[in-house]
Amino acid sequence: MKYEAVIGLEIHAELLTQSKMFCGCKVVTSGATTVTPNSMVCPICTGMPGTLPVINRRAVAYTILTGLALNCTIAEHSVFARKNYFYPDLPKGYQISQYEMPLCRDGWLDIELKSGESKRIAIRRVHLEEDTGKLTHLETNGRSLVDFNRSGVPLMEIVSEPDLRSPEEARAYAEKLRAIMRYLGVNSGDLEKGVMRVEPNISIRPVGSTDLNTRTEVKNLNSFRALARATAYELVRQQKLVESGANVEQETLGWDEKRGVTVPQRSKEYAEDYRYFPEPDLPPLVVEREWIEELRASLPELPDAKRKRFEKTYSLNHDDAARLTDEKAIADYFEEAVGEKGVDVKTVVNWITGELFRYMNESSQSIEAVKIRPGALVELLGLVEAGAVNANTGKRVLREMFKSGEAAQSIIKREGLAQISDAGALDELAGNVLDANPSEVEKYLDGKTAVLGWLVGQVMKETRGKANPNAVRALLQKRLEERRS
Repeated sequence: MKYEAVIGLEIHAELLTQSKMFCGCKVVTSGATTVTPNSMVCPICTGMPGTLPVINRRAVAYTILTGLALNCTIAEHSVFARKNYFYPDLPKGYQISQYEMPLCRDGWLDIELKSGESKRIAIRRVHLEEDTGKLTHLETNGRSLVDFNRSGVPLMEIVSEPDLRSPEEARAYAEKLRAIMRYLGVNSGDLEKGVMRVEPNISIRPVGSTDLNTRTEVKNLNSFRALARATAYELVRQQKLVESGANVEQETLGWDEKRGVTVPQRSKEYAEDYRYFPEPDLPPLVVEREWIEELRASLPELPDAKRKRFEKTYSLNHDDAARLTDEKAIADYFEEAVGEKGVDVKTVVNWITGELFRYMNESSQSIEAVKIRPGALVELLGLVEAGAVNANTGKRVLREMFKSGEAAQSIIKREGLAQISDAGALDELAGNVLDANPSEVEKYLDGKTAVLGWLVGQVMKETRGKANPNAVRALLQKRLEERRS
């Protein structure tokens, strides 16, 4: 029997507010190591009796913006509820969240797969809640430490319908959501720091069936690679269980990255287990329609719209436009570069998506941290275009610019990298190379013209890459043809 995957994603995103969800304590980014544990806390976010929460307006605005970007209906009347469960990092014994009456509902997001196919994923709801504290487990003595700095940080949860059918689709959906949140400025998207956590709900069913079978949930995945691997593993595990006659248990799982397996954590709760009821200390959240429309008008150009504009305005192919618009900061960098006078768009695209991206990947730097500003890059490209340096030397100069931030002209002058274009000097070098390699000359004269590239390389080696390769090729061809006659 053939089975198909049924996957829904829950994505938790810490919002980039200055203060926490229900109090005035400063937000400390997850993963921060320079802040003293339990220093950014107060009676409200540590759950002291008799305290009263107050809703963070900016967190509400950020959630509405996200809901609008995801084509959701925004509720003018929503309700916060108490989600009751016990865990050491939850000081109140309940979490203030939303369930039956969320702020945003019934949205959708289009994703694109490697095959080029587009698919629409329905979004059940986008709601607001507060984050928990953080536990640190000590291997030395088996004890655990709790830090409440994260407790009460505004947390937005985006819940999809179970419309995803493969690990590839799950990853594409999560990556697209991350890009949108970064464009909106509501979340940094740093999965490794825990500010965005992905939790797939996974089940299988026979192909052709519409049933929703028992599912498992993998908690707190902190990379897209882990999402794809954990989902793929869990689908195989469930299929083996079903084919052996066993039942899939509804449970919450963790992901062991080193072993590449899911591991049981606890039985998965049902909604009724949380005993949701309206938060008595908070009134219903009423959002005026005028404010919603004001927020809608403030929406920035989102990734899909920007990609289509890049394709049309700059005549880019789909892949180049997608790579340049995946991050808003990269798109801004590109547009600033092509805004310079006398620059060829395709050349800018090739250098950004080629050499610059390579150096960024090697150093794990974001475009914001790159020392080469768009104008400096364009200056270098102009020098290459004018023949002041050849393309290979230009790449060498770019690497030095990337390291130091120094101007291209300064590097070229200091290192003596100016391109040699003097015909007399190059002609003499070409003759010397031909004299030193008679066997390669004979091969060329016998019709093996591919050897010309090797001969060009020898001249470039003699000049330490500073010769004009086109001029060298032309001079070598001329001298070889003279020898033929």
